[in-house]
Amino acid sequence: MNTYSKPTKGFWIIAVIALLWNLMGTFQFLSSTVLKDMLYETLTDAQIALFVNLPSWYYIVFGIAVITGVLGSILLLMRKKLAVLLYTISLIAVSIQMIYWMFATDVIDVYGTTDALTMPIIVIITALVLLMYSRSVARKGWLS
Repeated sequence: MNTYSKPTKGFWIIAVIALLWNLMGTFQFLSSTVLKDMLYETLTDAQIALFVNLPSWYYIVFGIAVITGVLGSILLLMRKKLAVLLYTISLIAVSIQMIYWMFATDVIDVYGTTDALTMPIIVIITALVLLMYSRSVARKGWLS
């Protein structure tokens, strides 16, 4: 265990970016649930069918992913070790959600391979990086 107890400026920058990233995910969740009528106005019929045909558990997992991501980011900013657990839950939920989206729906047929896979892969990688980062700063003693 490292003896550093005071985070660097980089820590604060990463923590704020993590919160902004997860807030964007929350907006996406709200857009596809609470504000879905507004979202549907911008989509084609095939795209709307993708969302309409998603099982209800998908939205539950999506909600868990974004809520735990936002809370993990807030706790990271508060320098709390609980951030690690929340980022772990978020990564698990994100992985379930995105793997289902990529492989159990017609998203590739509707959006094309590149558009269908790029963002889900970025989301999974980001969730993994945030988990690894939170573990790293916890080991450094920056989280209590």
